[in-house]
Amino acid sequence: MARRPSPSDYRSDVWNDWCPGCGNFGIVAAMYQALAELNADPKATVVVSGIGCSGKIPHFLSVSGVHTLHGRAIPFATGIKLANPGLNVIVNGGDGDLLGIGAGHFVALGRRNIDITVIMHDNQVYGLTKGQASPTLPRGIRTKALPMPNLQDPVNPVALAIASGYTFVARGYSSRVKHLKDLIKAAVEHRGAAFIDVLQPCVTYNDVFTYDYYDKRVYALEESGWDPDVRDESDAARKAAEAYAKAFEWGDRIPIGVFYRNAHVPSFEDRIAGRLPGYLKVPPAAEPVDSGGAPLMDADAFRKAFSKYIVEIGEG
Repeated sequence: MARRPSPSDYRSDVWNDWCPGCGNFGIVAAMYQALAELNADPKATVVVSGIGCSGKIPHFLSVSGVHTLHGRAIPFATGIKLANPGLNVIVNGGDGDLLGIGAGHFVALGRRNIDITVIMHDNQVYGLTKGQASPTLPRGIRTKALPMPNLQDPVNPVALAIASGYTFVARGYSSRVKHLKDLIKAAVEHRGAAFIDVLQPCVTYNDVFTYDYYDKRVYALEESGWDPDVRDESDAARKAAEAYAKAFEWGDRIPIGVFYRNAHVPSFEDRIAGRLPGYLKVPPAAEPVDSGGAPLMDADAFRKAFSKYIVEIGEG
């Protein structure tokens, strides 16, 4: 009988140079545990990241990974998933990366409901570039690297994800590793676009939203009787509205857990398969492109095979 993997099996030998005490350590620990409990195949699991401190996470995981460009983790992940829908694709990105330059891609993923999990390391500052205000820092807050309080209103990641169409939306806290591990497992097992906003203290540059701040305020939604699940498709709008309102609870009490889960929306991959019946059986990554060095289809054959679509595109 094969040995079940342990969290250490998913830990790489790359030296981790995050600041001591960084909340990212809790996130990567939760990922080790989640992948082990999922019995994830390292070759079929792809972790994609962008820029910033969170961008280093593929180096610390013993799975397939891509460290991409600023704000472009989601389109990289989209290409990987649609080329080979059998892969388990997980995006890790910072709040500045995903909701700043990458915000358009973030919304597009929700609209498409592609079966990708997005984990956002939300520390409300640009940690790698010395503490500037990120899109999630509230207006009027002055963290240690800012000469004056932040002038801009914040983006609410949970509310934006719900409005964009993500069918699994949650919030975690990096200091509650077991709880976060369970959220990651649930997100990966969900078929569709899944998003987890992880409250992640930056011990170097954010001296406002600290471990002490969150420890006094976070509470688990499931312990309060919250029901995130859409039981019937006709009830999706009401559930989404309730979850959207709940996303703005922030003050003396901050909820973590699953806000919204809708298993009734077809994934983008299933929508493609509805038009191209062979897509899931033979996706682009499995398509032969040559025969002993010679292309299987020349330009004339391509135009003949796809002339219908070329005409439609040209006319429309």
